[in-house]
Amino acid sequence: MKHIFSVLMLAVLALTSGYVSAKTDEISLLLSRSTHTLYVKKGTFILKSYKVALGSGGRAGKLREGDGRTPMGKYKIMQVRDSGRFHLFMQLNYPSIQDAKQAYINKLITRNEYRTVLDAHIFGQLPPQNLPLGGAIGIHGIGLENQEKLKIHQNIDWTEGCIALRNAEVEELSQYVSIGTEIHIVD
Repeated sequence: MKHIFSVLMLAVLALTSGYVSAKTDEISLLLSRSTHTLYVKKGTFILKSYKVALGSGGRAGKLREGDGRTPMGKYKIMQVRDSGRFHLFMQLNYPSIQDAKQAYINKLITRNEYRTVLDAHIFGQLPPQNLPLGGAIGIHGIGLENQEKLKIHQNIDWTEGCIALRNAEVEELSQYVSIGTEIHIVD
């Protein structure tokens, strides 16, 4: 019954957010921030789901460096690497063009900074990570697992804006994704 509810919830999210994978046979990710669930999809089929911890800055989408919020929107995985702090780190191409556009409108970044984000996306590169919007947003593990960390991970949002899974889960997830895998982060 719980699985059926998750599938129905995912379908509602996909329809209301306008999210449809570009190719029906490609792996994509969908993160529901409200349910703290990361879905691995192949076309319209859910292959796997994970409970995740998010940014400690609350429900609103990321606006600037240091706000502790997880962004909302469409992103791609730009790199997958080992991490001493987080076990494994999958960096996203945050900030998106939409993030930069909103920051420019709000006078948080300059026109030149907006152009550098736009150019990075056009050329398939990682956008600048040192803008006032922040950077280094990704999917990662929790590092050294102990009882205290596991309890925190299961009960509160503790990241600085990233998406966190247990170490074994982030390793498993890395088997599904590759550079360029899309993730759509919705509320």
